[in-house]
Amino acid sequence: MANRRTFLKSLAGATAGISLASTGFAQNSTSDRLGEVLPMRKLGRTGEQVTMLGTGGYHIGWTTERDAQEVIEAALEGGVRFFDTAESYSNGRSEERYGKYLTPKYRDLVFIMSKSTGGDAQTVRNHLEGTLKRLKTDQLDLYQVHSIRTPKDVDDRIANGVLDVLLKAQQDGKIKYLGFTGHQNPFTHTRMLERTKESDIFDTVLMPVNVLDQVYFSFTKNVFPLALERNMGVLSIKSLADGRFFASKKEANWTSEDPIIPNYLSIKEAMHFVWSLPVSVLISGNENATFMREKIALARSFSKLTESEREALVDKVKDIALTGKVEYFKNKEV
Repeated sequence: MANRRTFLKSLAGATAGISLASTGFAQNSTSDRLGEVLPMRKLGRTGEQVTMLGTGGYHIGWTTERDAQEVIEAALEGGVRFFDTAESYSNGRSEERYGKYLTPKYRDLVFIMSKSTGGDAQTVRNHLEGTLKRLKTDQLDLYQVHSIRTPKDVDDRIANGVLDVLLKAQQDGKIKYLGFTGHQNPFTHTRMLERTKESDIFDTVLMPVNVLDQVYFSFTKNVFPLALERNMGVLSIKSLADGRFFASKKEANWTSEDPIIPNYLSIKEAMHFVWSLPVSVLISGNENATFMREKIALARSFSKLTESEREALVDKVKDIALTGKVEYFKNKEV
């Protein structure tokens, strides 16, 4: 427990360094032509400023057209300026909807990232061209090697020229920054960092960050220190374990007789825990505008949790975390 407390304390110190507000976690009042923007954080070494909350693109692809449009509009109205998507989300539909409702009017205001699951150079090249076309933009702010699964997967993609394609696209001005993503195995992430230690080409890393992750097959413990050492921006996903913090999720046939929310934590505590760590942005998927507005309100109400408060939350859920059932997306066998 002492080691965990020391680790959380060290991360808290790093968190203060990424906030752009002069008082560390005060609500800054940046505005643009749409109105007040959510508090901004530094995106690692890029020099970019991004909103602490980002719109997840997966839900933009599978929800209804009307709901997708309303989520985008609610995000913009609420001050969100970071938008996530990928070519694999509903076979490009997520990108198409951004290209229809986001980029035509608001490209100058938003930070857009997309991703490719491609395992070889030509596939990634094709994915990137399709993404740019669907998003109706000439340049992505961030493009990522998407959903790395195992250390071997990392080695194979590198051997098949995936990184070479990204570097060429960056040189050609199609991509500003590079990153990689995954949610299965923290040691896959450390493998990618190891393989790119000399070139140091990645500006960001995307991974699960939540209360449970602190004690079960932890990305926070294994990846965070290496990423921060390189001054990379950390993009947080799965803050509510893909909905498994709740009693049910009908899309996944998930039910729990002892749900984390509300039996152990509130949704506010769960999300404020993540924002109290050195993440540049917490990416949240929302299938309707009501959910989007709820997350925006939680961002605006953010107050940094103390070390003891964070430790207490971890202790509340550690036994559930160790079962591995809630963070189902992690795979210790690979």
